[in-house]
Amino acid sequence: MASSVSGNYPRFKVILGSSSPARREILADMGYEFTVMSADIDERAIRREEPEQLVKALAEAKAEAIKQKLQGDSAPVTDGDQPARLLITSDQVMVSKGVIRERPRSAEEAREFINGYSGDRAFAVNFVLVTDLSTGTTRGGWDVPEIRFQHIPDEFIDQVGDMTCVAGGLKLTHPSVQPFVKELVGTVDSVRGLPRELTEKLIRESLQGK
Repeated sequence: MASSVSGNYPRFKVILGSSSPARREILADMGYEFTVMSADIDERAIRREEPEQLVKALAEAKAEAIKQKLQGDSAPVTDGDQPARLLITSDQVMVSKGVIRERPRSAEEAREFINGYSGDRAFAVNFVLVTDLSTGTTRGGWDVPEIRFQHIPDEFIDQVGDMTCVAGGLKLTHPSVQPFVKELVGTVDSVRGLPRELTEKLIRESLQGK
């Protein structure tokens, strides 16, 4: 059951529509108990020119795919007799020099992304969508932290390991990366893919029916 903003509301269930370990950790730290479901969508098939519209479209597509799963027989819709109330989906891309950087397809592409960040800045464009499964209404919003980088030496870039699993190709909270982050204008949770303040606000508004 959810417990963070839920003290003034009847008990309700949350589904996190993401397989991201970081998003799971953030939502758990916020005090929520939740079920995890992943959306089986081809993200590369969904294209938008603007990063804000791309992450919005992807979060909406994830929500739609999970809602279709919930209508099937194999989905874990209930805990006892209680149906899930809220579904949270989100997406993130990095933007560097005006170019959208999604999850790199290879280590070589990740190195190309990181080389572009060196001595420059990038933006982590997030969109969070909260769907009230009992009414079908949705509430969403953006959060865009700015990351300013030190010079990143070629030696580090050449030795990049398992960074291809995140948008932008660089785990910004990884200890080996921290020395190259000059300044973060925003929050760590937003960089990790689930901005806490925005998510809490959307959950509260969904419960209040605003």
